[in-house]
Amino acid sequence: MAALNGKKVVVVGGSRGVGRAIVTAAHAAGAEVLAVSRGAESLAHLAEEMPAIATLALDATGEAAPATVFAALRPDVLVLCGGAPRTGSPIHELSWEAFSGVWDNDVKASFLFCKAALRLPLPPGTTVILISSGAALGGSPISGGYAGAKRMQMFMANYCQKESDRLKLGLRFLAVAPKSPMPDTAGGKAAVDGYARYLGIPAAEFIKGMTAPQTAEDVARAVVEFAAEPNARPGNLFIVSGTGIDAVP
Repeated sequence: MAALNGKKVVVVGGSRGVGRAIVTAAHAAGAEVLAVSRGAESLAHLAEEMPAIATLALDATGEAAPATVFAALRPDVLVLCGGAPRTGSPIHELSWEAFSGVWDNDVKASFLFCKAALRLPLPPGTTVILISSGAALGGSPISGGYAGAKRMQMFMANYCQKESDRLKLGLRFLAVAPKSPMPDTAGGKAAVDGYARYLGIPAAEFIKGMTAPQTAEDVARAVVEFAAEPNARPGNLFIVSGTGIDAVP
């Protein structure tokens, strides 16, 4: 039996990169999948290549976004994988708008959907997975507010789990962080290229220096594992590398 047979999985930010890999893996594991993205064109390509995947073009930072998504498919597993691009410039070269963009995108969408999960609430047993970043632990000096925003997603998963436990809602909140930039995705390639320029080295040299880098498919497999067995590992903060999944202390 496939790991996610009978499960309904919503992936917000599911049309490209890691989100698309998660959509593909969840579908392969037997789930009914809804991919949500503001990118109508990339969603159309996804629907053409995988007709069994339902799609919804929507800005996840809109106040009504959670209600619209949950009306389309009430999830057993909700994956929040929005990905505002990193800036690629040091802090003194940024405007406030560039510095804070990831907060207005990734953090706001996570806030709205996690709040809705608690306020509705979503049914007991629902799992909410926030895709964070290893930058939340190590920093990212040319990425503006990116590292802090991704750390906030980790805090948010922790805060929401405490509220679910306090209110006896039976929800599971997790933050899953890819350890390294992933050059197999557009966002990861941009991050690698930005750091290579900043350090004055070829992109290939930067990639060679990464320790146990993971792929988008590695992250997707981790998400499927958590979706299938959300309580199999203690804690709710995890980092994914090329060597597997580790809890964040």
